[in-house]
Amino acid sequence: MTTTRWAPGHRIIRRAPERHHELGHHAAWYVVAGVAATGLQAVLFLVLQPVLGAQPANLVAIAVTTVGNTEFHRRVTFATRKSNAGKRHFQDLATFAFYAAYGSIVLASLDAVITEPTALEQTGALLAASVVGGIARFAVLRWWVFARRNA
Repeated sequence: MTTTRWAPGHRIIRRAPERHHELGHHAAWYVVAGVAATGLQAVLFLVLQPVLGAQPANLVAIAVTTVGNTEFHRRVTFATRKSNAGKRHFQDLATFAFYAAYGSIVLASLDAVITEPTALEQTGALLAASVVGGIARFAVLRWWVFARRNA
């Protein structure tokens, strides 16, 4: 019969400490970039909403911020990892499509609940939706677009 021995400094499951540090580094920069991009998106939406209407203003704000945000992640957040250019461009397109559809659904749902939502109510709903979408996007960026490649 085999037994597992434990001794000080011995771990049954080995973990690479640099991977945990890397996750923290990625998460921290992702949050910084996310706050900045979401803030810019909110400002663009508030400026464009009276002129274009809610749906077009949301699409323009997303288009402007998505490419810049993804490029920041490539150059700063995930700078230590290589990625395929085609995969990055596809991710840009998929992110835009996701947030465009998601934001449109959020705005339509808000219209169904509130007869005439204000620009601030629309912005608040979009910001709340961005938090949920941002968590999913972090997972996609870290484990797919900028996935660790084993030699």
